Amino acid sequence: TRPGEYPRRPRRGREMQIFVRVDRTLVLELRADATVDELTSSLTARLGLGAPERLAHGGCPLADGRRTLREYGISGGSTVDGLGRLPGGCGVVGVILADENKHVNQMIFDALTVLQHRGQDAAGMVTNMGKQLSLRKGNGLVASVFSQESMLQLRGSMGIGHCRYPTAGTSSCAEAQPLYTNFPYGLCISHNGNLTNASTLKGNVEGMCRHVNTDSDSELLLNIFSEALAKVRAENGDDLDSDAIFYACSSAFKKCIGGYAVALLINDVGVVVFRDPLGIRPLIFGMREQGSGLADFAISSESVVIDTITCASGDNFEIVRDVAPGEAIFFPKGGRPPITRQCVPSARLCPCLFEYVYFARPDSVIDGVPVYEARLRMGTMLANKIQRQLGDAWQEIDVVIPVPDTSRTSALSLAEALDRPYREGFIKNRYIARTFIMPGQAARKKGVRVKLNTIKCEFKGKNVLLVDDSIVRGTTSKEIVQMARDAGAANVFFCSAAPPVRFPNVYGINIPTKRELIAHGREESEIAGIIGADWVAYQDLDDLKSAVQDINPALAGCTFEASVFDGKYITGDITDDWFAERDLMDAQREASAGGGEINIVDSAATLSIGDRRPGSKSGSCARSRTGSEQFLGASGSS
Repeated sequence: TRPGEYPRRPRRGREMQIFVRVDRTLVLELRADATVDELTSSLTARLGLGAPERLAHGGCPLADGRRTLREYGISGGSTVDGLGRLPGGCGVVGVILADENKHVNQMIFDALTVLQHRGQDAAGMVTNMGKQLSLRKGNGLVASVFSQESMLQLRGSMGIGHCRYPTAGTSSCAEAQPLYTNFPYGLCISHNGNLTNASTLKGNVEGMCRHVNTDSDSELLLNIFSEALAKVRAENGDDLDSDAIFYACSSAFKKCIGGYAVALLINDVGVVVFRDPLGIRPLIFGMREQGSGLADFAISSESVVIDTITCASGDNFEIVRDVAPGEAIFFPKGGRPPITRQCVPSARLCPCLFEYVYFARPDSVIDGVPVYEARLRMGTMLANKIQRQLGDAWQEIDVVIPVPDTSRTSALSLAEALDRPYREGFIKNRYIARTFIMPGQAARKKGVRVKLNTIKCEFKGKNVLLVDDSIVRGTTSKEIVQMARDAGAANVFFCSAAPPVRFPNVYGINIPTKRELIAHGREESEIAGIIGADWVAYQDLDDLKSAVQDINPALAGCTFEASVFDGKYITGDITDDWFAERDLMDAQREASAGGGEINIVDSAATLSIGDRRPGSKSGSCARSRTGSEQFLGASGSS
């Protein structure tokens, strides 16, 4: 065996050996005709709570547990990726400084680190100094993508950033953002959300004689915006004003359906941001006065970025407001006052409820609602539901224990409402990514305790109410219930601060199929039996809406995006045929996995892009210090 390789055991009969990447790489031996469910069971037996919720091969999800691994193109020596539970929207960042001699690289890095909870698959940043764009992106966490060397090369007084979890397309580093196209002017995009008419848009974009290089809907949005801007340029020449920019925004609004929040950098011009006409995905901006009518501006998916990022002097930004649904805001370079335009007069606010339940940080404020306050109210309303549903039986509860980490706030207020002690019963290993277990060592209980361990005195002989933010597939819930019983709990009750998750989401939350969801087609008693709890209680949807709505009177009467709970898709274009078409496209993508992409030799190398305006002589792709060439993973239309 060569250094760094796992020792290979002799194969027996029809077995095959595959690799599974989770926090580390595991080697599994399975039957050659094993199914996805069998692979999942093997991983659960080895890792327990540390087992991945979902699996993917070549960037394509292994959604159907009954299909064989061979049907997904998996054979001996293949690598399967383990994915975390309920990945959600990406994080979008933009910074524009008034002083064009200063640099935004550190501020964008800090902002992306603050938004890391929104996406851990990939990260990227592009900065603009004069007419030079510098781009760096790659798979991995923010801290691993940006080295000190690359940060020194990311120079400029304005830029945008992105941290990604793939909700459309694949996990390919070619789809890491920001994405770039050189014409017109040089454009880069950071996009959070999902376009539900992506297949139609792809045909439209290809009909414009533009090359579509990836499966990312963000690339389609970039091409639609750039084509509209090119049309204005053809009519009016190289002079670019806000009317031309808003025309391109209006074109995107007219053609794109779904949930999206966008920051788009125009080389040597400024940054334009816009939010879908239903306001499904969040976007907010803040400012810092610099005198003489100029200011620094920061744009982000969550307000926590604006609260926390500072410049070298330590000055903070102040939140201005959320970007309105259907609104576009242009921030010119040099910190001049932004220009706003409502591009969709019929726009209305329909924020995603799951932002408040799970995705957003508790110290964020989204559409005027502090997430922490909303989660406190969720806990109180859930306590009332438990009392209504169980009658006097709820009094059997001895202690309330949260499932780390998101549920802590709701569990605290629930305990107060029930007049029961709140206790921390689970301790999470925050350094699990640094833990290595050699194949063959991971017995089931040991695998669980690598990720999470119990404080046994909080369980022994007690009737325990466990509180989680949501129950999606139920795999984690089942393991946690068993841990509570192993720690000596007399009875284990389980409740969710969210209603049952019964339907897929198509607006930027990666819940792809009904079959993955434990609550789909099941009653609470059935779910309790599956996860091993004595009873299960869920939040009522109306109570969840009230928990958010009542904090901000401006939201009174608004329609929330709650499709994962009620199956109602507010864009009006989602039907059974839509899901059938998506499943077919996924199958086709699986069949052709690995082909058709530009080969990125060094996915995290810094790329410097010169000005691509007519007459410019600069602008070739730079090489990294290792000498490997970095190619763009976006449209390269010209």
